[in-house]
Amino acid sequence: MKDFDAYERDLWDGRAPAYERGFAQLTRYTVDPLLDAAGVGAGSRVLDVGTGPGFVAAGAVSRGAEVSAIDAEPGMVETARRNVPGLDARVAVLPGVPFADGTFDGVVGNFVINHVGEPEVALEELRRVLRPGGRLAVTCWRMPGSGALGIVREAMDEAGVAWPDDVPVSPFMEYGEPAAFGRLVAAAGFEDAGVEEVTWEHAADPEEWWESGALARVGSNGVILARQGPEVVAEVKARYDEIIGRYAAGDGTVRLPAFALLASGTR
Repeated sequence: MKDFDAYERDLWDGRAPAYERGFAQLTRYTVDPLLDAAGVGAGSRVLDVGTGPGFVAAGAVSRGAEVSAIDAEPGMVETARRNVPGLDARVAVLPGVPFADGTFDGVVGNFVINHVGEPEVALEELRRVLRPGGRLAVTCWRMPGSGALGIVREAMDEAGVAWPDDVPVSPFMEYGEPAAFGRLVAAAGFEDAGVEEVTWEHAADPEEWWESGALARVGSNGVILARQGPEVVAEVKARYDEIIGRYAAGDGTVRLPAFALLASGTR
């Protein structure tokens, strides 16, 4: 789906700093479960797909793995190299993977498979670069989005902000539940395909969460909100304050529930 992929390239252009400060902190919880599912340990040859700020790559390196990483956004690659000195990080857009067949013992992707236009083709390519018996592990958000993922969208809905016709919806929406995600991985040729649900609470400052997400143009909600006038943004913020207040922890922070799926399989 070229239109969606082109949209994604524009969406993330220049967004690496904002993503690292905000939303990427939410995704750190799944790093260890992801690496465990892929069997990453000392001496493993690992590919981190959609590395973003490099948090998964750093986790793999700390386990003694030999790590390569790719991301479609050059700014993300630069950030990952900064966070993981010496990391072999390259710019590559899925489904293209610039490595030979059977290169890796493990391939991991933290919340990236839901950002490609043809996830089934991307998974087949990830299988190609795994050695026989190698392990894949990928995460995605449980759909429809709720908790930490859905607060800004819920506020926009309550304020009457419609989803524009020119902003595409992820083709991955149909796979955001365990059975469908498992079928997708199995259809790409992986054996022992399985999916587990992962839930956690993310501690955040509510104002920082608003600034780094809604106002920083990170994700489609941020893009749509940026098109609104000041009065509409103020209304969305008022609704956001009401919603996020339900998760107040009593110390000035909020504890936001997060719901993800972790799929794994063997080549």
